Amino acid sequence: MRLKTMLSSLLAATLAAPAFAQSDEVVGAPSAGGMGFQPAVTELARDLQWLDGMINIIITAIVLFVLGLILWCIVRYNRKANPEPAGFTHNTPVEIAWTVVPILILVFIGAFSLPVLFKQQEIPEGDIFIKATGYQWYWGYEYPEEGFGFDSYMIGSPATGGDNSYTEEVEMQLIEAGYEPEHFLLATDTQVVVPVGKTVVVQVTGGDVIHSWTIPAFGVKQDGIPGRLAELWFEAEREGIYFGQCSELCGIAHAYMPITVKVVSEEEYADWLVQMKEEYASNDAAPAPAEAVQLASAD
Repeated sequence: MRLKTMLSSLLAATLAAPAFAQSDEVVGAPSAGGMGFQPAVTELARDLQWLDGMINIIITAIVLFVLGLILWCIVRYNRKANPEPAGFTHNTPVEIAWTVVPILILVFIGAFSLPVLFKQQEIPEGDIFIKATGYQWYWGYEYPEEGFGFDSYMIGSPATGGDNSYTEEVEMQLIEAGYEPEHFLLATDTQVVVPVGKTVVVQVTGGDVIHSWTIPAFGVKQDGIPGRLAELWFEAEREGIYFGQCSELCGIAHAYMPITVKVVSEEEYADWLVQMKEEYASNDAAPAPAEAVQLASAD
């Protein structure tokens, strides 16, 4: 039975192959046992990863310095080596040093971290605008300039006929959608699609409770708060599929609220827009909860 299911899935994937191109390569995804970052495909992500590496060097130097001091004190001032302890109560030069040096270290770190933070928060003029609204437990997306919107559910969620568990039927859905079985809990039935090399501005809000929209490979993360509109931006430099997940505890099914972004060429993006308009443009571009959030924000 399992073999039959697999063969059917592979056949369906083969028939669907013309709809996919090199942009189907999964680039940004977690790896089992991984300890590093996902590939950085935006300037923001590279800045964040460089900053993390630089701070780790500083932290490592501090730890080694303190460890050295501890070992030196153990050897130099143990009872055997120093039977008569000193009687002084303070050391002014040392006290000044342990106050001034940490301040200088923090100023040095701030001189590099604040520009990275400001770059994230200074939203440039966008080429593509998307509104992402978090719901329990899925994401709703709108392309306001194109006049359509859609909801995005995890493959295997109740909305796609599953129960949030991995089954043969879910495996078949994943393969038919062009994913691998290991992408369960990451892949969605409908992807956010953006063109490569274009500045994308995403407005993030929540339709019920606080959610958080993030794509690690892009170096972006923004809480979606009901009644408020927040923004993030990115410019993806490499085609492919990128995964993220809601990063704010939002209820019992929080773990089943993934994000899938597909970065494609401008030509493929134009074709995708035509298909999406045919399928979704006749629907209301903004679900009722999102409209309520937008109105509340305007008030």
